[in-house]
Amino acid sequence: MERMLVVVFDNEKKAYEGRSALTQLQKEGSITIFAGAVVAKHADGTVDFKRIDDFEPTGTLGGTAVGSLIGLLGGPVGVAIGGASGLALGALYDVETARVGSDFLEDVSKTLTPNKVAVVAEVEEEWTTPVDARMEQLGGTVLRRALWQVEEQTRREEIAAMKADLAQLKSEAAKAHADRKAKLEKKIYELAAKIDAQDKKATERLNAFEARQKTKKALLKKNATAAGRALKELAQTPV
Repeated sequence: MERMLVVVFDNEKKAYEGRSALTQLQKEGSITIFAGAVVAKHADGTVDFKRIDDFEPTGTLGGTAVGSLIGLLGGPVGVAIGGASGLALGALYDVETARVGSDFLEDVSKTLTPNKVAVVAEVEEEWTTPVDARMEQLGGTVLRRALWQVEEQTRREEIAAMKADLAQLKSEAAKAHADRKAKLEKKIYELAAKIDAQDKKATERLNAFEARQKTKKALLKKNATAAGRALKELAQTPV
C-alpha cells in the first residue's frame, strides 16, 4: 500500500538515525521509498529542510505528496528552503498533491512541535511492524496514512459544469440587448479564461502524476528481489 509516513524525533541526530533505518528496511525489502526528507520545525513555525531524498530523475520534491505535505506543515509563515533543495514554492501549498486528509495534517502538526525533527517519506509498505519496531527503538513517533489516488474524473466534471455555464451565458448574450450583451460578454470572457486555466492545470497534474507513477513502478520492480526475500523470511517466522 502506498503511504505517507511521518516519524517525529526529539532531535536531528535521532532523525538521521531514523532515516538510515528506513533506508536499511528498503534494502531488506520491507518498504520501498519513493521520496523523503528530514525536516525541522522552528519556533516561528517554519519548516527547514535538512536533507532531501527523491528518486525522481529531476531530484526535487516539487509536486510530490511529500513536498506538498511539508509545505502545508509550514503554515502561513511558510517554509524555510535551502538553496540546494530545488523546491518551488508554488508546488508546496497543494492539498490535492499531498493526497492526505486534513485530519492527518492536523495530527502531524500537533506532533511535530517546535524544535522537533521529522523524517517524512512516501513509501510502499505492506505491513507496519518493521517500520514501527525500528522507529520505536529510536524513540520516534510514527504517523502514517494511505495516499488517495488523483481523482481526475472529479476535476473533469467540474470543468464540464463550468462549460455548461459558459454555454448558457452565450445563449443569453445572443438574445440580449446591447447594454446587457456587453456585460454578458465580459462574464463569458472571464469564465472562458478560467476554464482554459483549469483545463491546463488538470492536464499538467495528470501528466505529473502519471510520470511519478511510472517512476514508482520502476523502483518497485528494482526492489522486487529484496521484497521477495523479506516475504520468504516472514513466512518462516514463528507466530
